[in-house]
Amino acid sequence: MKSNVLRYRGSNFLRQRLVLSTVSGRPIVITDIRSQDEEPGLKDYEASFVRLLDKLCDGSEINIDETGTTLKYRPGQIIGGSGLVHTCPPSRCVTYFLEGLLLLAPLAKLPLTVRLKGVTNGMQDVSCDTFRTATLPLMAKFGIQELSFKILKRGAPPEGGGEVTFSCPIAKAIQPVELLNEGKVKRVRGVAYTTKVSPQFSARMVDAARGILNDFLPDVWVYTDHCKGEACGLSPGYGISLVAETIAQSLKSSDACAGIGAEADEDITPESVGCKAAWRLLAEIDLDGVVDTTHQAMVLYFLSLGEETKPSRVRLSRLSPAAAQMLRHIRDFLGVVFQIREDQGDGGTVVFSCVGAGITNTARRTF
Repeated sequence: MKSNVLRYRGSNFLRQRLVLSTVSGRPIVITDIRSQDEEPGLKDYEASFVRLLDKLCDGSEINIDETGTTLKYRPGQIIGGSGLVHTCPPSRCVTYFLEGLLLLAPLAKLPLTVRLKGVTNGMQDVSCDTFRTATLPLMAKFGIQELSFKILKRGAPPEGGGEVTFSCPIAKAIQPVELLNEGKVKRVRGVAYTTKVSPQFSARMVDAARGILNDFLPDVWVYTDHCKGEACGLSPGYGISLVAETIAQSLKSSDACAGIGAEADEDITPESVGCKAAWRLLAEIDLDGVVDTTHQAMVLYFLSLGEETKPSRVRLSRLSPAAAQMLRHIRDFLGVVFQIREDQGDGGTVVFSCVGAGITNTARRTF
């Protein structure tokens, strides 16, 4: 059995390794986790993700040494279920945990319903608005529909205080897909939110973003969400999420936010936040590819799980570091190797194709 154990060093891409270990059933050992740092071992959000994984699965074996620099994980069965509640540390946004759940929940024994508490709009992760408007619609392309996501309270860094609910149905298997047509952008939608600051901040962010985007297309509409009372969370903050939709139903997203009192950029005026989100969105559109760089790793993951009936293909732009590492991890855990071909029709994009590992939901009856 020892030969089946995969061994890694370092803290990079810990979430990918834990998720793929759970899906493939292969145990892992990760050593030297920040062993040379002043604060060695797992960060609080990484330890919290491990605890959430333990709540989601049954029969897992998790061993962390006293220094926190070595993690041994033997996966159990993905159970899911309703009534799960998890408090996320304010060092990362709740979407850090939601993305991990989204990769596992379709293969659970029971439909998942979870309530997460923490920061809803952080600087290191996609915002909850982008998760709802860009990430979840992407799942429909793989046959996973009827997803539900609600923001009950917004929480800005550094204190958080936000709250969201997420529901995901189970799937028998992941459908092979072909995602090759990007299409021209037809409209941009978005959400500008404010918590414990003047509602005028939303209008200033929207005006700044529209001032840039309206030079390229007229159909730009950004909803303003000013939180009041208990829905504000514990810290003041504001930000904007933008999503561009193409005629082929491809989505490109961008985020920008300012946490007042948190570690932020020097220039955190509403105008600078709106401009930053608009320029990031235009950069994502300019890169081509069917999805933006944030969602590349997720698409490659679901392609590798697909049924073995036919190959899956996707056209992506220059790979992000997370997507490049996901390709290596997929090879290690699932034995799936992608064929990579430069797209002759559109410069700078690459077509990735593979035959999936045929991962099915073992809890679903197939007869």
